[in-house]
Amino acid sequence: MPPFRALSRLTVAFALALGATVAYAADSTPPVATSTAPKTQGSGVWYEIFVRAWYDTNGDGIGDLNGVTAKLDYLQSLGVSGIWLMPINPSPTYHGYDVTDYEGINPQYGSMADFEKLVSEAHKRGIEVIIDLVINHSSDQHPWFKSALDPHSQYRHWYTWAGKDTDLKAISAVDGPAWHANGKQHYLGDFTGAMPDLNYDEPAVRREMIAIGKFWLSKGADGFRLDAARHIYDDLKSDNGQPAVIRKNAQWWSEFRQGLRQVRPDVYLVGEVSARQPGELAPYLPALGSVFDFPLAEQLIASAKQEQAGKLPALLTESYAAFHAAAGDDYADAPFLSNHDQERVLSQLGGDLHHMRTAAAMLLTLPGRPYIYYGEEIGMLGRKPDENLREPMRWQRTPAAPGDSRWKTYSVKQGGDVSVQAERDQPDSLLNLYRTLIHWRVEVPALRDGALRVIATGKPALVAYERATADSRALVVHNLSGKPGSFKLDGDSAKAFSAIRLHTVPGATLANGQLTLPAYATVVLQ
Repeated sequence: MPPFRALSRLTVAFALALGATVAYAADSTPPVATSTAPKTQGSGVWYEIFVRAWYDTNGDGIGDLNGVTAKLDYLQSLGVSGIWLMPINPSPTYHGYDVTDYEGINPQYGSMADFEKLVSEAHKRGIEVIIDLVINHSSDQHPWFKSALDPHSQYRHWYTWAGKDTDLKAISAVDGPAWHANGKQHYLGDFTGAMPDLNYDEPAVRREMIAIGKFWLSKGADGFRLDAARHIYDDLKSDNGQPAVIRKNAQWWSEFRQGLRQVRPDVYLVGEVSARQPGELAPYLPALGSVFDFPLAEQLIASAKQEQAGKLPALLTESYAAFHAAAGDDYADAPFLSNHDQERVLSQLGGDLHHMRTAAAMLLTLPGRPYIYYGEEIGMLGRKPDENLREPMRWQRTPAAPGDSRWKTYSVKQGGDVSVQAERDQPDSLLNLYRTLIHWRVEVPALRDGALRVIATGKPALVAYERATADSRALVVHNLSGKPGSFKLDGDSAKAFSAIRLHTVPGATLANGQLTLPAYATVVLQ
């Protein structure tokens, strides 16, 4: 992928354009220069895949890498620019977030040759591939850890062991026991005893992780999703939010990124940094370049569900200001609605497809690299426990069709209408809405690459923002409610945006600066 491009000239051009040609309503928020995803061919939208649940090509009921390859044409038709594969390394668990071989392929998923073929075929279609890299901890079945149980092992210091003064009752950063017993000795594990934390104060660990990253880049991967990125040093509950801990985390990730750039200057990294506030994400951006925007995901769903803008406009302004202050123009936000650890979007929205559609419209008109979780685009449901969030992708109307993953049974009976086959040819289906919104980002480059400025509408159910590059501008307006809504553009903005270019629902009108939207509609003005 192309390297991050500096946007300082764009910001200046955007500001000049605002000053020269556009005067927004008096209650508009001040202009905010925001960075966006680097300019790329395609939509800039990414898609998360749980390989086990995706598509099975050898008849064993488990999705595999060849199954991902087999469905690349579907992903290309959807319009995505990249895919994130959840862990593909050998692991004793179904989910793979406890690795036993960092340079291997889970044999249930295929071989290294299968992975290299997948990457090659994806690249032919303009689709990049990143893989989950789970290096905060290993599996307790990893040879490193098994060796480290011996106090004299060369791997002993690859993990953290309790001393005589250690508080063995300490709570971990994720609210579980921090210390786990093995005989008379205790080791650190943020998540569970089956996931012992690696010790990043050990130089050999740091060197090894950079070498592992380089290995996968040599196999064609375009980058990595970095699991538990905040927990490298954020181990105990008492560590949460400590500036010194955040600095140590950022220093490591900066070292990691610099190491990978020796072989791939444009390597793409996106970190999982669970947080409730934008200010908690911002310190990681200079080191990683991109992080998943958890606060925004929560607010997008809340705004869609409540049919009210609520805190969304203020959060957008606050977020991009914080990100820009931390990283300048060298970052890309990673907005999303839900992932493999969270209840599926439509379940969070109580099954309301109107709310689902407005949530998708907001997500896919925002800056950065939006992420879609597999099955989201067809309206799959799923509530906790975690296994129910990771169920087989619904390809065909009929259950258990050839190629369908059978790794688990469905927890929710949705019927054949919720499937790719059923929705593909329905013009008004959720799948085709996603396809439409993704392609908007190609049709109107400002939606993909542009800075964002929130526009005050004075209406609780309307959300509006301008997206602008040096040579492409658009005004996006969402009506979150089930009733028609309208607001008045002032004179200059009415001149700048004189036509409705795109819409999700027909019937919107723009006359003499008065914009009227049908219920649950999104429009793009130019």
